[in-house]
Amino acid sequence: QVQLVESGGGLVQAGGSLRLSCVASGRTFSSYAMGWFRQAPGKEREFVAAVSWIAGNTNYADSVKGRFTISRDNAKNTVYLQMNSLKPEDTAVYYCAQEQDDRFLPYAPRQNADYAYWGQGTQVTVSS
Repeated sequence: QVQLVESGGGLVQAGGSLRLSCVASGRTFSSYAMGWFRQAPGKEREFVAAVSWIAGNTNYADSVKGRFTISRDNAKNTVYLQMNSLKPEDTAVYYCAQEQDDRFLPYAPRQNADYAYWGQGTQVTVSS
């Protein structure tokens, strides 16, 4: 049974930083791409960042490129999202996700449909 547990959310002022963590369990972490998505009130869930099973391949939404960094530590079964220069429009519930199948893709997938397992979410609120 796959479980994903996020942490690190909170309230921060615009321009500040937060680091989200997601610990995975239930199957071989290193075999699967990992992603971060977010959902703001009244909006659909959107892609933020992803990292392939080989940590060297990453993918970012244009809205966070240059400000957010995704990374993974396979020894700790953990994926991180370092968020810098936060803006009020980054306010959302952030979800960690794990790829459905171990496809060993040479890129980091960014579609909702690529992911089968989701965490419970962690709230990030950026005040202006």
